[in-house]
Amino acid sequence: MKKSVLALITIITTYANASGSEINVLHDEARKRSIPIEIKQPTNAAFCTKDNQCPVAFISAGYGESHQNYQFLSDTLAHQGYLSVSIRHELKTDPPLSVTGNLYQTRQENWQRGAKTLDFVRSTLATDYPQYDFDNLLLVGHSNGGDISALLINQGKTYVSGLVTFDHRRVPLPRNKTVSVLSIRGSDFPADKGVLYTEKELQTYPGCVIKIPNSKHNDMTDEGPMWLKKSMSALFKGHLNGQSCQRLQSKITEK
Repeated sequence: MKKSVLALITIITTYANASGSEINVLHDEARKRSIPIEIKQPTNAAFCTKDNQCPVAFISAGYGESHQNYQFLSDTLAHQGYLSVSIRHELKTDPPLSVTGNLYQTRQENWQRGAKTLDFVRSTLATDYPQYDFDNLLLVGHSNGGDISALLINQGKTYVSGLVTFDHRRVPLPRNKTVSVLSIRGSDFPADKGVLYTEKELQTYPGCVIKIPNSKHNDMTDEGPMWLKKSMSALFKGHLNGQSCQRLQSKITEK
């Protein structure tokens, strides 16, 4: 049975872009769905082996954003020794993201679909990249991509060890002591009630919530201003290196 399942999964490598990343399309036959991804190897890839696995991060794009529009994040991950996989969640054939009603309820279709995509990408790539650790994933997501990432963790997946969100606003951060969390916040839109940690919860869970003054939700991509990308990259790198939330606060660069 295992062989028949694997036979349904194909990976088409299209080309390598200027930065050396691999552009691929995964095919989930069970859902009849194509999944565009971009894979970037860490700068120390030669030292990653089956017996000495290097870490893995999945980057989930915001709604309407290209999965290739977060090179400043994948570059940061590469220099920190991570294999990064940037994932496009929405296709032209998908229904539009709901903008009315109780959004936590009306957007479930999108988030549940995205969570299944993350699960599929992990199970597929783990076979082809045995030199990387897919059992301790770091999930990274901007906006709706952060909502999808948080939802997957809240479903109880044990292969996720960390979460970094960039101004996600709808799905509650995981209340899970085994998952480290950094949530970088923009200044123009608030998160829904109950999404972020309370001061009391921050004493219980390994989380850090930091707002960047004068930053905008839609600017948290490659197309955003340089000062913002530098600030976000510094916070991201510091978090990956285990720096405290207080230390990270000192890295904020204002406009």
